[in-house]
Amino acid sequence: MSLDVGQLTGLIAATFTPLTPQGELNLPVIGPYIDYLLEKQGVRSVFVNGTTGEGCSFNVEERKQLAEEWCRQGKGKLDQVIVHVGCLNVKDSQELARHAASVGADAIAVISPFFFKPINAEALRRFLQEVASAAPKLPLYYYHIPSITGVNLDAREILDGIENQIPSFRGLKFSAADLRDLGQCISYCRLRGWSVLYGVDEQLLGAVVLGVNGAVGSTYNYVGSTVKSMLDAFERGDIDLARKLQFRMQEVITFAISLGFGLHVNKQLMSEFSGLSMGPPRLPLLPCPPDHAHAITQKLRDVLASD
Repeated sequence: MSLDVGQLTGLIAATFTPLTPQGELNLPVIGPYIDYLLEKQGVRSVFVNGTTGEGCSFNVEERKQLAEEWCRQGKGKLDQVIVHVGCLNVKDSQELARHAASVGADAIAVISPFFFKPINAEALRRFLQEVASAAPKLPLYYYHIPSITGVNLDAREILDGIENQIPSFRGLKFSAADLRDLGQCISYCRLRGWSVLYGVDEQLLGAVVLGVNGAVGSTYNYVGSTVKSMLDAFERGDIDLARKLQFRMQEVITFAISLGFGLHVNKQLMSEFSGLSMGPPRLPLLPCPPDHAHAITQKLRDVLASD
C-alpha cells in the first residue's frame, strides 16, 4: 500500500468478529459478510480488529488470522481494509503492523495502551512512532477512544508535530463526544490533507457539519444504507431530511441503551439483520439476552419503516 493515498471518506464498517458457539474464530463467515456489506448496505470499507471486533480479546495469532482473511476476501471488492494493531505492549503491536503490511492491508490504526497508560502526549506519540516503524509504508491512523482507554488527553495535543515523528501518519479515528477537541483536530488535519473519521454513530451529523471526512462505526454494518441516505441528504442541502434520519437513529439507540446496549447486544443485532451468524462475544462479555435483541430489532424496523 502506498502512502500516496487520498483522504478516507464515507462510511467504514467497524466489523464484528464471527465466532463459533464455542467461542473460536469462524473465518468462513467473512466472505459472505463482505458481500452483505457491499450488496445490502453499500459500505465499501472496513475497520478490522477494533473495539467492535473485540480485537483486544484475541491473541496475536488470532488477530493475524482475522486480518489475513479480511484482506484476502476483500481484495478486489473492498475499497479499504484498515487493520487495528494496537495492543498493551509495543512488541505485539509492531508484530501485528508488520503482518498487516505483509497481507495487503490498506492502512493500520493504533489505540493507546490502557493498562500502563502514557502520561502525556509525547509518550503516546513515541508509542505510535515505534509501531509505525514496523510498517513504514502503511498509512497509520491514531484511534482515539478515551471512554475505553481512560487516556484523557486531547487528541489535538497528540497530533501536535506528529508528522515530524511519524512520516506515515495520515489522521485519526475520533471516538469521543468532545466536539471542541474534534473541531481542533479537523482544523489541524485539513491543512495537512489527513483524514478525520468520526466514531460516535448517533452523533455523526453534528460531526459532518464540523467537517469530518468519514465515519467508522458498528451500526453501519446493518443500517449503513440508512446512514448513507442521511449523508447524501446533507450533501445535497436537504438538512431537514438529514436531521430526520439522524433523529431516527438516535431514537433507536436511546431505546437500546435503556435495555443495556453493549457490544454483546450490538453483535446479536448484526446476526438478526444480516442473517449471518456472528456468534457470541468472547469472555468476559456475556451473550445478549434474546428478548433484548428482538425488542431492539423490532424497534429499529418500526422506526426505519416510519414516514
